[in-house]
Amino acid sequence: MSRIFLSFLIMCFTMSVLLPILLTAFVFTVERTEAESNNRPIIGILTQEIHYKLNEKFPNQYHSYIAASYVKFVEGAGARPVPIWIGRNDSYYEDILSKVNGVLWPGGSTYFFQKEGYADAGVVIYRIAKEINARGEYFPIFGICLGFELLTYAAANRVEHRSNCSSKNQPLPLEFTDDFRESNLFKNAPPDVLGILAEEYVTANYHRYCVTRKDLHRVNLTDEFHVLSLNRDREGLEFISTLEHRQFPFYGLQFHPEKNLYEWVTGKNIPHGTSATVASQYFANFFVNETRKNSHEFRTKEEEERSLIYNYPVTYTALWNSSFQQCYMFKKSDRNSLLIENDV
Repeated sequence: MSRIFLSFLIMCFTMSVLLPILLTAFVFTVERTEAESNNRPIIGILTQEIHYKLNEKFPNQYHSYIAASYVKFVEGAGARPVPIWIGRNDSYYEDILSKVNGVLWPGGSTYFFQKEGYADAGVVIYRIAKEINARGEYFPIFGICLGFELLTYAAANRVEHRSNCSSKNQPLPLEFTDDFRESNLFKNAPPDVLGILAEEYVTANYHRYCVTRKDLHRVNLTDEFHVLSLNRDREGLEFISTLEHRQFPFYGLQFHPEKNLYEWVTGKNIPHGTSATVASQYFANFFVNETRKNSHEFRTKEEEERSLIYNYPVTYTALWNSSFQQCYMFKKSDRNSLLIENDV
């Protein structure tokens, strides 16, 4: 028997033994990865000081609110929302972040200097989220408009660095940076979505402040954040419209994808066409899929159910000339029962 033929027989025998083992290992790996995906994600949505227009209609009745469009934004992509209260101590935020799978910072019109408000809570959440990720747990933050600004504000250790912007009721296409594809946010985006975002006026802008590249440089954040797209306001000022953190799964959109899907006030130039819907749904799906990578959970099913936003009524606020179709409005006392139960 020739040496070549003998070697061939040995190779065939080896493959007949090893191949089933390799295939079994491969299948196990795929199944384990599938099983580890969290298909019941719960997202914490940060509340905000009551909007001045809502307070005019309900004088001093409510402490904070969440526009229902943000609730629907995460629901429509397969997640359930939990309100995160403003004005609590650090142990509360550590506790709630240990139970939810990610945090959404919504847009709004509050000021960052208000005591025990939106920005105070955001800064604490940012610190805790960095610690969670640093110890190897995947924990995303997604900021929209004011939440986008809060992301860089928290990273800048509360140094105010935003510029005045004139971008009210301004739908725009995104001007992508050269390396935008080298990002978590866009690396797997379908070509049709990228085409819509780059060519059509679908991103809804409603902001009086913005963050420019110079602003990031001024607070030494150029190397910390990856700028993915730019735009110009009505006065020609260039501002950052999307970015992400280079180390952690923290993302910011200066525009409002939730409005394309769920806000219907007239006179605000909100794009509602098919293209706008497709593009907006991409961002919702992206964020919720990020939260699926986190395995945090509530201690009991009862605690989970009592924490969900469905325990609170939603109000049809568009009837009072509000820019929000619906809102969840919270009294200060709404946060007390769970705080007592959770000992925080």
